[in-house]
Amino acid sequence: MAIDLAKAAKERGIKYFLISYVDLFGTLRAKLAPAAAIGDMAKEGAGFAGFASWLDMTPADPDVLAIPDPASLIQLPWKREVGWLAADPYMNGKLVDQAPRNILKKVKEKAAKQGYQLKTGVECEYFLVSPDGSAISDAADTQSKPCYDQSALMRRYDVISEICDSMLELGWGPYQNDHEDANGQFEMNWLYDDALVTADRMAFFKYMVKAIAEKHGLRATFMPKPFANLTGSGCHVHSSLWKDGKNLFEDGNDSMGLSRTAYNFIGGVMNAAQELCSITNPTVNSYKRINAPVTLSGATWSPNTVTYAGNNRTHMIRIPGGGRFELRLADGAANPYLLPAALLVAGLEGISKGIDPGKPLDIDMYAEGHKAPKDTKKLPLNLLDALRLTAKSDLLRRELGSEFVDSYVKLKMREWDDYSRQLTPWERANTLDC
Repeated sequence: MAIDLAKAAKERGIKYFLISYVDLFGTLRAKLAPAAAIGDMAKEGAGFAGFASWLDMTPADPDVLAIPDPASLIQLPWKREVGWLAADPYMNGKLVDQAPRNILKKVKEKAAKQGYQLKTGVECEYFLVSPDGSAISDAADTQSKPCYDQSALMRRYDVISEICDSMLELGWGPYQNDHEDANGQFEMNWLYDDALVTADRMAFFKYMVKAIAEKHGLRATFMPKPFANLTGSGCHVHSSLWKDGKNLFEDGNDSMGLSRTAYNFIGGVMNAAQELCSITNPTVNSYKRINAPVTLSGATWSPNTVTYAGNNRTHMIRIPGGGRFELRLADGAANPYLLPAALLVAGLEGISKGIDPGKPLDIDMYAEGHKAPKDTKKLPLNLLDALRLTAKSDLLRRELGSEFVDSYVKLKMREWDDYSRQLTPWERANTLDC
């Protein structure tokens, strides 16, 4: 039964609701509605000018009406008088085809007609930095291999524990927090769930981490590569496909615990990886993570080729155990809704066409990449190359819609053009005397 938001407000002491949607660039947009108005907002939606956010619209377009999904309600643990709601954008009485949450829901519904449900868990890495973003927040965090550093972790105990306590209160099932491979970098893990539930939680998690960091006088960033000499921030996705309560990826007779369905799904993801890359890695900065030189710790922990293996973190896809796989390609800038949508359509294409991913490549891709087969695909070197591949993708046009693909590529191309117009200190240092 759907949640009555007005009733929930009275019972939980909620005074205001954030009615929120995520635009094409993954930015949360919201209006703050008093609880007294939530009944009307729940039916009619909160009005937005789509052109004012990263949606491919003009100032002449009518209002985008964001209708909140009551099932997504999250009461802010650090400000309990506020409730957050994920919303579905409408225009002229119809769902906005390019809106990321609408896209994921459409893809989910199509999969459900075949009896499939994608479940995902995400590992959202982030940095705690100074308010101006110029340096990590902990000057004492200087080890060359800082991963799992207990002292550095505990120096940020107040921030980490408040975020984790919030997730516990929300019932997400967080189970571990750690200092990651870069100085100033952290990761927090919670239980996997339906892809839409996880996407809503990921969108809220990024907001929550930033809000709690600000509360402590710090700044949190999910930027893929904020510091050239340090490991970048990934958003690894653990995936499994379910039908009638059964994990279709699980097979105890396989050496890696995966079924033929799982291998075909992986084959589909690998086959489409290059055209998905502008979605999994959506910023100019993203390609400084996946095509990075060796970092201070000795490894980038990110892929640059389309390969898979067992429990081996140097590949794009890792099989950490039976019944699931980990996509290590995506980064902290990935849109919470577009990421699982793209993953699902690629995987289902692999199942429908019986795509074989080939044998796992159990080598250290950082040290022995030259041993990979000559036909091993490389990931795009920059956002421009990635966008061109997305624009030509028959799969994404068919499954996510040409309106979305055209709008996404158009707006992201503007971002690339803006970046290309910038003059950098490196250019002056290396070409002033050419």
